[in-house]
Amino acid sequence: MIRRLYDWTMSFARTRHAERALAGVSFIESSFFPIPPDALLIPMVLAERLRWLRYALVCTIASVLGALLGYVIGAWLFDAIGRPILAFYGKEDSFTQVADWYNTWGGWGVLFAAVTPFPYKVLTIFSGATGLNLVTFVIVSIIGRGFRFFLVAWLLYRIGEPIRLFIEKHLGLLFTAFMVLLIGGFVAIRYMF
Repeated sequence: MIRRLYDWTMSFARTRHAERALAGVSFIESSFFPIPPDALLIPMVLAERLRWLRYALVCTIASVLGALLGYVIGAWLFDAIGRPILAFYGKEDSFTQVADWYNTWGGWGVLFAAVTPFPYKVLTIFSGATGLNLVTFVIVSIIGRGFRFFLVAWLLYRIGEPIRLFIEKHLGLLFTAFMVLLIGGFVAIRYMF
């Protein structure tokens, strides 16, 4: 099944809709969707290596715009949803303490999540909920997401065919490692906040 999905993604990466799909996935992943855009970015760059810069730019711009949506979700929906949950558990004071710390150091958290497999959407929403400075949030998001997507795309451009062959040879293992990182990120969130 993984092989069929991989083959479909590689064939989809060459279609005229691939770039729009990449932008869409990058946008929604930054605010609520669980699958990172790398799932499309990697096969798209492998399929058309000379377009690596364009694909990385599309990913970065769409991801930062999606991060702004996550910020808005946190800023506008936290009072309606988040606060009653905290009150139910008697943790209203905990949020204030974490928010104060986060507004001092949150830019580093956003940068960390923007570059690593840690679920970025969680910190985009939390940034809005705590009122992290919007300019700081946007700048750190551009730097972090840009670094991540341009690095991945550049490495694929430079190394290309050997990476594709490695992925195809070790597809099951790579998929398992990806899922462990993705699930591990969500588990880490549970214990961090």
